[in-house]
Amino acid sequence: MKKKALKITGITLLVLLAIIIAVPLFLQGKIEEMIKTKVNNSINATFDFEDADLSLLKSFPYANVELTNLSLVNKAPFEGDTLFASSEIELSMSIKELFKSADEPIVIKTLNIDKAKLHIKADAEGNANYDIAKESNEPASTSSEESSSNFTLNMDSYAITNSNITYEDLASGMKLDISEMNHSGTGDLSLEKSELKTLTDALVSFEMDSTQYLNRNKINLDALIGIDLTENKYTFLENKALVNQLPLVFDGFVKVNEDNQEVDITFKTPSSDFKNFLAVIPEAYAANIENVQTTGNFEVNGEFKGIVDDEHIPTFKIAINSENASFKYPDLPKSVRNVYIDTEINNETGITEDTYVNINRLSFLIDEDKFNLNAKIRELMGNTKVNAHMDGRINLANISQAYPMPENYNLKGILNADVTTAFDMASLEKKQYQNTKTNGKASVSGFEYASEELKNPVVINTAAVTFNPNTVTLDAFQGKTGSTDFDAKGTLTNLLGFMFNDEDIEGNFTLSSNQLALNDFMVEETEESENEGSDQETGSTTSGEERIKIPSFLDCTIDASANTVVYDNLNLKNVKGTLVIKDETATVKNLTSNLFGGTLGLNGSVSTKQEASTFDINLGMNNFNIGESFAGLELFKVLTPLATAIQGKLNSDIKISGNLKDDFTPNLATISGNLLAELLNPTVDTEKAPLVSALDSKLSFLNTKEINLDGLKTALTFDNGTVKVKPFTLNYKDIAINVDGSHSFDKQLNYSATLNVPAKYLGTEVTKLISQLNDDSVGEVTIPVTANIGGNFTNPSVNTDLTSGVKTLTSKLVEMQKQKLVNQGKDKVKDLLSDAFKKDGSDTTTTKSDGVKEAIGNILGAKKDTATTDSVPKKEDEVKEAAKSILGGLLKKKKKDTVN
Repeated sequence: MKKKALKITGITLLVLLAIIIAVPLFLQGKIEEMIKTKVNNSINATFDFEDADLSLLKSFPYANVELTNLSLVNKAPFEGDTLFASSEIELSMSIKELFKSADEPIVIKTLNIDKAKLHIKADAEGNANYDIAKESNEPASTSSEESSSNFTLNMDSYAITNSNITYEDLASGMKLDISEMNHSGTGDLSLEKSELKTLTDALVSFEMDSTQYLNRNKINLDALIGIDLTENKYTFLENKALVNQLPLVFDGFVKVNEDNQEVDITFKTPSSDFKNFLAVIPEAYAANIENVQTTGNFEVNGEFKGIVDDEHIPTFKIAINSENASFKYPDLPKSVRNVYIDTEINNETGITEDTYVNINRLSFLIDEDKFNLNAKIRELMGNTKVNAHMDGRINLANISQAYPMPENYNLKGILNADVTTAFDMASLEKKQYQNTKTNGKASVSGFEYASEELKNPVVINTAAVTFNPNTVTLDAFQGKTGSTDFDAKGTLTNLLGFMFNDEDIEGNFTLSSNQLALNDFMVEETEESENEGSDQETGSTTSGEERIKIPSFLDCTIDASANTVVYDNLNLKNVKGTLVIKDETATVKNLTSNLFGGTLGLNGSVSTKQEASTFDINLGMNNFNIGESFAGLELFKVLTPLATAIQGKLNSDIKISGNLKDDFTPNLATISGNLLAELLNPTVDTEKAPLVSALDSKLSFLNTKEINLDGLKTALTFDNGTVKVKPFTLNYKDIAINVDGSHSFDKQLNYSATLNVPAKYLGTEVTKLISQLNDDSVGEVTIPVTANIGGNFTNPSVNTDLTSGVKTLTSKLVEMQKQKLVNQGKDKVKDLLSDAFKKDGSDTTTTKSDGVKEAIGNILGAKKDTATTDSVPKKEDEVKEAAKSILGGLLKKKKKDTVN
């Protein structure tokens, strides 16, 4: 009997286990549909999740449902905005809840939410994205009660982990961000009266009108909350909060009525220790306060009381007080003494705009340096009105001696200030700056600031500012960074517009410097990227070097002068000019400087507004030392193949534009422009010019050292990496050399030089041939010799057409010889005819005729004149032989011409 009972029990358990395993498989699809249907029928938004997993074992005897990748997406007027998203939501409920119809309410026992993001937003028109409940007259729901009763919270516990909550009010410019939030609660929420035990920790940021009041400040709250569901009243019973490390205790209640909420809450610091003040400061700045020695008090007391509805907030009063307090960090030599704080933040009417702040006193001493501040701020949430005064003297070096500062700040100097200001935000927003009143003076001396973001520490010997109602005058600004010194004065006319309305800061300044080294303002190269190099089309670099940008907010004119300006490897002397900075563009006007032994004039602009920085500059160069300028300017090195070999003086006008690399050096692959240059007293060092040596080796009659370059004027254009030279002519003795062609920025040559060479320069063979012709005009005959120049700057190649040139010369000489012989034959005929007609006058006509015939026969007869028979072929053979000798002599590279 026992065996039978045991067997029955075993079978029953197996059946139940099979049912527990099988039921989720049958119900899972129904659960997904039920949850989505119930939620979407009650909201004006789209609720969805990726998967729903049902288990009867995980939370037995309750059913466990896990929803993954859940989202709640708004419809108009916030179309497409995600109101809520979570990677996982886990809830448990009685198994019987699974078998309810879609119209029956579901009772939830536990709820866990992980990695959730809740983004609450209210637009400028007052619409809120959380207002997603459907109207009661919509067919999806027959009544509000039915709609709201689809889910019933009868929970024992809930938890929200690793989650973020963001609240944005676009109308007021307020933004509250609660990040890294962990919140949990336990209690029986099904009872009419119960107690909820909660634990919360998070980081809180708060911003109002672009001013950040809290920045990831730590918040901890351990609270026991009494819940009365009958009256909808929630009471703080036992609770303690930490803001950063400042402890606060709360007392009071919040009651939810049909039309509003009642609030009656008080809070205070549980102790009056001055460490409470240090605890308010973020830990990153206050460091560890446990061992700080303090005297005096710091107390915070506050209350919120009143009604919250569409028009009112609770009245409140927050008092912050400290009297004659001090603190000293154990690892620092100095203390902060005589600390007085008397501040109130109040609202006495419940109208938001009536909130005000009184800083009745804020003062402290470090050594004997004293600082004072008082201010009254009215209508804090409306048209904020500020009336403030600040005065004092602070040795900035003492700050780091008394308070833990970041190591790289290393502040030094004396600050003196006595400034009074009064303004209202409405006037600033309407740009009615005449309604503001700021008067006083502020100065800094011996200031020194070092930072990893700066290449060199900045030392300000003297800086003095005078505040007037409409302008800020920079009375003095003298300092140094690296090898650069500066001395500036001027005025600012739109400081308030810059500070409050993101307007350009306008000003006019004079700047003088003994030495201004632009490299002192270049950032150091940072970590190199994997694809180091440059984009030739845009001029951007990927070397990890931070791009230099002209500030977009500057709108100023600077009349500058400097004894020396150092840019890269250039030293510009006696620099004077005007710099206009506006719209991320720096425009230089009428800049003059001494450079390379001559004078430089410059007009142009540099802009960093586009993705790649650009420049467009006109340069005028007068009496430049060619060697120095070609050696110092990378551009010149690629503009001419003879850059390193020419000595002398240069006059030039250059118009050039293109892109800049991130370090503000030109990207040569992108530049274009034109150049007009004149050489004065130039000489060529053939040892430094492979091109000249190559020409010497190919043309024996040419001594390149004697080429006359003086007064040479040449023009060239450059674009897309190619330099094109306008044809020009050089002179070597009585040889004209015509030059034409181009080269690329990577120094590949494509030139031709055509030389009109007189015959007399072609050696002894030509001289001999000319002497045989016995004609002075032969010496004026020239042949064109073309030298085609290729290769590159350092290894040029030269090919000549001497063979065709010599053939041309031979043809000319043969033709001249033939013509000369023909002319000689004509002269012979004339002489013979003349003799025939000069015979005795008594001869008969027949006799005279016979004499003419005899003369003609002598010319045309069998016995020919050797000048018309034997000599012509002989002369032609001599010409051909001479041509061969000339060509052979030239190709064998004669050292010098034998005929001068």
